[in-house]
Amino acid sequence: MPDHDDTSRPDAVAPEGAPAPTGDDASTGVPSFSEQLRAAAAGSGLGKVAPGEAPSGHALVQAIGGVRGLAESVLPGLAFLVVYAITKAVVPSVLIPVAIGVVFVVLRLLQRQSLVMSLAGILGVAISAGLALITGRAESNFIPGIVINAVWLVGLLVTLAIRQPLIGLVVGFLLPPNEDGTPQDWRRDPAKRRVLTVATWLWVGLFALRLVIEVPLYLTAQVELLAGIKLITGVPLYAALLWVTWLLVRTVFKREGDAARV
Repeated sequence: MPDHDDTSRPDAVAPEGAPAPTGDDASTGVPSFSEQLRAAAAGSGLGKVAPGEAPSGHALVQAIGGVRGLAESVLPGLAFLVVYAITKAVVPSVLIPVAIGVVFVVLRLLQRQSLVMSLAGILGVAISAGLALITGRAESNFIPGIVINAVWLVGLLVTLAIRQPLIGLVVGFLLPPNEDGTPQDWRRDPAKRRVLTVATWLWVGLFALRLVIEVPLYLTAQVELLAGIKLITGVPLYAALLWVTWLLVRTVFKREGDAARV
């Protein structure tokens, strides 16, 4: 599940409730591994709404990077589709999206905003364009996306196989500690484990669906249809599933919070 915040910097501020660095980490100012994981969880899509809170439209927009993040995610793919549909030429179809990515990077530089999302986006677009130019085949533009979906699918299945569903791990880092300072353990609650497992399976379904649709289209070189399907199953489907995940997580954590207030 892609995130858009600059939480990978060594000086990134750990979210509230994160333990203070100790040992070498405290002396060097470098966050510990657990702090980095907690910061990564806070920067993920799920991190935009704390477990138990009601999701909002604003939170959903922020989770996909805001209006600009949405444009940076959608416009390069849309440009490829439009240019290829008109010209059927590989070179302009892959270079124009790269140019759009460069424009976004320049805009962020001028406005002194975080470049993490823009740089990650343009890197992906550039790799895709490079493969298409090297092979001379427009469908090669979609190889990186297919590989990324496959990696996510395998990773999610591994977490399910070892009974540590990824959504549960992310939520676990977002939960505030108990009153005695110990971390909350959702694994001890069958209802929480069940819901977090179901949520993880839904994300498995997303990446599996993308592969089931995109791989045959790639193999048969149906470039325009592949580009259109990728747009549909990209940000829109990601945002919808993120919303469903928020609601699922809230069903089990909201009850506990309400009970505590009674």
